This record gives sequence, C-alpha cells and structure tokens, in this order.
Amino acid sequence: MGSTSGHQTQRARRRRHGAAQPIRPKASWQLQTAKAQFSEVFRRARVEGPQWVTRQNKEAVVILPAEDFERLARRASQPASLVRFFAESPLAGTRLDLTRKPDYGRDIEL
Repeated sequence: MGSTSGHQTQRARRRRHGAAQPIRPKASWQLQTAKAQFSEVFRRARVEGPQWVTRQNKEAVVILPAEDFERLARRASQPASLVRFFAESPLAGTRLDLTRKPDYGRDIEL
C-alpha cells in the first residue's frame, strides 16, 4: 500500500470521527521571505486573511488579523464539557420535577 492511500485512509478516518479538515492556506510564505517582506505579509493578513509562514516546508505559523484571533480565543474559552456548561448555567439551582408516571406496559391479545 502506498503512502498516498494510507494518508487518504487516515483523513477519511478523521472525517468519520468528526475531526476538522486541515485548512489549506491561500497564501504561504517561506520564513526568510516573510522576514524580508514583513510589511507585505502584515498588509495581506489584514486584507486577504490568514498568511501561513513555513520553515523548510514543515513547521508553520499563521499570521492573522487581531480581530480573528480574539474571536477564536473567545470560542476557545467556552466550557470544556457539557457537564461543566450546565453546572455553570444561571439555571443550575432551578428545581425541575422530572418524575414520570410508571409505565406498566399494555395488555395485548395473542
């Protein structure tokens, strides 16, 4: 089995398990070029959106507008679990009547 089909299998597995698809950068800069043209990278991040900067085509960072970062940081600060979400809810102390009538089944003719 070649590496391409193995890679595709891993991607399909991640997709089935709800993992986010990798984002393909619209613009990618080599580190040395980004350093030399930082003003242009900055301008494009503000106008065109996130700019990827790579070192040796492996490691990457993303330069994005501060507003995008703040929005992402707010989203990341949401409760980590559903249990915690409900525990921190303003309605956490509310008493609910969750009793049900007993269900004894039904009579059927055979």
